[in-house]
This record gives sequence, C-alpha cells and structure tokens, in this order.
Amino acid sequence: MQGMNLPYVAEEMSVYGPKAHQRVISKLNSGLGPLYYERKKLHLEPLPETMLNEGEASPVPDLILYDNESRQTPIIIEVCHTDGLRKDLRKVIKLVDDDEYGIQEAFVYDYVALNWYRYRKGDGGLTESSSYSVLLRMDLNGFL
Repeated sequence: MQGMNLPYVAEEMSVYGPKAHQRVISKLNSGLGPLYYERKKLHLEPLPETMLNEGEASPVPDLILYDNESRQTPIIIEVCHTDGLRKDLRKVIKLVDDDEYGIQEAFVYDYVALNWYRYRKGDGGLTESSSYSVLLRMDLNGFL
C-alpha cells in the first residue's frame, strides 16, 4: 500500500456530533453499560447511535436503552447544543407520542447549558427539567 494514492470518497464518511456531544454519549454509555453487561442491575441494554427499527429506515437517537426480551426501546436520550434544543425536544416528543416505537421516556441533554429535559408518555407535549429516569429508577446526570 505504500506509495499508493487512494482517492478520497466523501460518501464513505458520515457526519456526527462534535467532540463534546460524543463525549456525553460516551460517558452515558460507559456508565450504563457495566450496569447492564457486568452487574446485571439494568434490564435495558444501552446502545449508541442505533436505529429504532432495524427492519426499515427509522430515527437514530444518540443513545437508546433497549429491552432485548420485548424488542422495544422504552428509553431514548438525545444530546444537543443549546442551538438545537428546541428541534431535539420536538423530535423526542414526536417519537414518544408515536406508538410505533414503544418509547415511554425520553431525555434531551443540552451539554452547553448543562440542562436535562425529560418527556414521558402521556405528558401531553410538556417536558420536565429532570435527569431522573422513572423506568430505571436512577439519575442519569450521575454518569456525567
């Protein structure tokens, strides 16, 4: 391979969040992962950047918590910059209110303002300023 000039192909690259965005996802995943894989204290598997429905094109939240037995995703987490907060809040409200994915609880974390927002099924479009997951019975902010 030495001396070969390989062409740059733009289509092979994907655009993901900046380092601060990816850092938050990494911290959440590395904190929740051992609770699922090693300690068996979580019944939901944390999976970063994973499609909600593998059978067809579907949204890809920053982190999902997946129930392998029921094949449902009861919790999703979006990580955003303050400038994208409103868009991400609308996105999670729509996903939770749409019964297609079985999402019960969604979080948006603004890593610039260091604020968490939670939306739960049945909240009627109103988000709450909280990082506490009722389904997990834990505060997600503890992983950051």
